[in-house]
Amino acid sequence: MKVAIVGATGMVGEVMLKVLAERNFPITELLLVASERSVGKNLSYKGVEHTIIGLADAVAARADIAIFSAGGDTSLEWAPKFAEVGTTVIDNSSAWRMDPTKKLVVPEINANALTSEDKIIANPNCSTIQLVMALAPLHKKYQMKRVVISTYQSVSGTGVKAVKQLANEIAGIKGEMAYPYPISRNALPHCDVFMENGYTKEEMKLAREPQKILDDRSFSISATAVRIPTAGGHSESVNVEFHNDFALNEIRGILNDTDGVTVQDNPDTNTYPMPIYAHDKDEVFVGRIRRDETQPNTLNMWIVSDNLRKGAATNAVQIAEYLVKNQLV
Repeated sequence: MKVAIVGATGMVGEVMLKVLAERNFPITELLLVASERSVGKNLSYKGVEHTIIGLADAVAARADIAIFSAGGDTSLEWAPKFAEVGTTVIDNSSAWRMDPTKKLVVPEINANALTSEDKIIANPNCSTIQLVMALAPLHKKYQMKRVVISTYQSVSGTGVKAVKQLANEIAGIKGEMAYPYPISRNALPHCDVFMENGYTKEEMKLAREPQKILDDRSFSISATAVRIPTAGGHSESVNVEFHNDFALNEIRGILNDTDGVTVQDNPDTNTYPMPIYAHDKDEVFVGRIRRDETQPNTLNMWIVSDNLRKGAATNAVQIAEYLVKNQLV
C-alpha cells in the first residue's frame, strides 16, 4: 500500500504519522508531502528517515491513498489531480465536505456508503465528529428533533500559530497573534470567519455536516462555537430534543455499547469528561448525562474528544483502514 501524507509537517500531519504507526497501517511505501519550503527536509517514521517531496512529485508517484491535511485551497487544487491518476484522497479540510458528489464520512456511522468510485472522501469537522459519534446511536433510537450546542474549543484547532500565541501569553512574551484578542484567561466566541447570517463558518459546519453524515435533514442544529485557552481537546455542551421519550439508564447503555464512545458519568465521584483526560486518546467521552427538566423528551450531555486525533487524524486513518479492508483501493 503506497500512502501519501499531504501536509506532513503540520500539526495534524504529525499526528497522522503517529496514528498510522500506532495502528500498524499496512504501508509499503510512504510519501511525505509538504509545501515547497519544506521539500528536501527529512521526517522520521518508525525510525526511518523520509525526504519530503512536493505535490507534483506526489501525484506522479500514483499513491494508492493520499491523506490531505494542508488546507482547503490546496485540497481544491490538488485533490482532483491525485484522483485523476487513480489515488483515493481522504481530505481533512472543509473543501469537499458539503459537495453533494462527495461522501462525508465517520467510519463508525456511514463508512458502508463508500465504494471504489469514491476518489475524494471528506473528513468532517473535528467538532462535528465527536458530536455525531454521540448523537447517531441516540437518533436511531429516539429520533432527534432539535439540537442546541455550545462548543469550548482548544487553540490547537486553529493551528501552530494559535498554540504559540497561548504559550507566549502564559509566559508573558509578546509575539505573533493568531486571534484578534488575547486567548489566555479569555474566551473568544469566534471560531472561523463570520458569515452574513451572523454565525461563524464553524457554527454552520456544526449545523449542516451532521445532517449529511446521518443522511437526514429532519432535525435542526443551532450552534455557538467558542475558543478557550486549552492546548488540546474540544468540549461540547449539547441539548437534544427527541421525538420519543427516553430513560437515562437506557441512554447510558446505548452510549456504552457504541464503538468509539466512552461514558464518564458519575457526579458522586466527580467523574465527567475533560480535555486533560481525552488528550492523546481516540475515544469520544460523554458525561453530565441528565434530563432537561424544562421540556419533555430533552437531554443534556457533555462531550469531549481530542480534536487532533478522532477529530482529524484518527478518523482519516480509520477511513483508510476501511478502504483497505474492503478492497476499495
